[in-house]
Amino acid sequence: MVALITRLLEENGKSPPVIIGECALSYYSREVYFTSDIDLAYADREALDSVLKDIDFEKRGRYWVNERLKMAIEAPASALVGEDSPVEIVEVGEGLQCRIIGIEDLVVDRMNACKHWRSEIDCEMVELLVRRYMDDLDWPYLEKKTAMPENDTLSEILELKNRAGK
Repeated sequence: MVALITRLLEENGKSPPVIIGECALSYYSREVYFTSDIDLAYADREALDSVLKDIDFEKRGRYWVNERLKMAIEAPASALVGEDSPVEIVEVGEGLQCRIIGIEDLVVDRMNACKHWRSEIDCEMVELLVRRYMDDLDWPYLEKKTAMPENDTLSEILELKNRAGK
């Protein structure tokens, strides 16, 4: 669905949205974690709203819902924080693609939820992600991001890194 939304936005000269949150977690965890909604980072709400309306989504509070597809979409973030935020581009066939928040920024997000919100599931998921992607993670980027005052999770990330054996 996000690949279709991306195509429609790009056909109108707009930039693509980025999948964030639990949907990104589902992707990187290879569906160990499942969510029923799609969270997007997208700045141009008017363009996104227009595309969603055109493909039979209905606005309900903060969500866009398509009853026939049993799908909900939310755009809680206007953009990814920081211009250097990496994204993964996923080809889904027929010239369709979507963008997903980079694994490092997802790890930062989940570690924040683990530490600051005391979310046990996020603690488990961040450990799973670090173990699964240990050799693929950009550790200097991850360490720089977790050391920022708004995150303050560097010591926790380094502990996970050590437990995972890097």
